[in-house]
Amino acid sequence: MQLDFSALSPLDAYRWLASSVTPRPIAWVSSRSPEGVANLAPFSFFQVISDNPPTLLVNVNTRDDGSLKDTLRNAQASGELAIQLVSFAQAEAMNASAAVLPHEVSEFEHCAIASVPCERIDVPRVVGAPVTFECRVAQIQPYPAQQPNSHLIFAEVLLAHIDDALLTEQGRLDPLQLDLVGRLGGSAYCRTRDVFNMQRP
Repeated sequence: MQLDFSALSPLDAYRWLASSVTPRPIAWVSSRSPEGVANLAPFSFFQVISDNPPTLLVNVNTRDDGSLKDTLRNAQASGELAIQLVSFAQAEAMNASAAVLPHEVSEFEHCAIASVPCERIDVPRVVGAPVTFECRVAQIQPYPAQQPNSHLIFAEVLLAHIDDALLTEQGRLDPLQLDLVGRLGGSAYCRTRDVFNMQRP
């Protein structure tokens, strides 16, 4: 089978990419609006792109009507965001926070998700998240250059919060204890507990 992506509709291109490039980590992004409303939303077009400086990349698509999502608007305004990783125990809460809500409604409150303040940025973070990265916005790049339909947020990590219960005796993250969820195609997800090791040559 071959797919000519130039002949696919944007929806079909998304479906093929999202169902084949898997599993994808999920960025559960919290931010704050200029009016003080705390926002929380998940994104699976997400990855580490640099360790020096430590930088994460989150791709935020525009809505079907062309409007900007709250996460992007808040990041543009404040230059700050927190990125949580999602454990299996918090998968339902993460999914609930994907609901489209009015700008003035906080997903934290609407979904009854507990939060605490971050330390370096004026953004709340999710209580119980296995890992949270407090970030400053290094760059926001519209893509593609002509008629952009998404924005790439380059988020430089300032501080990480890691649950001590997830660490090995050597002080490293235990992947089995971390138990993150990843995004597959459609409504399918996976867990990171199916682990095997290989030594690199």
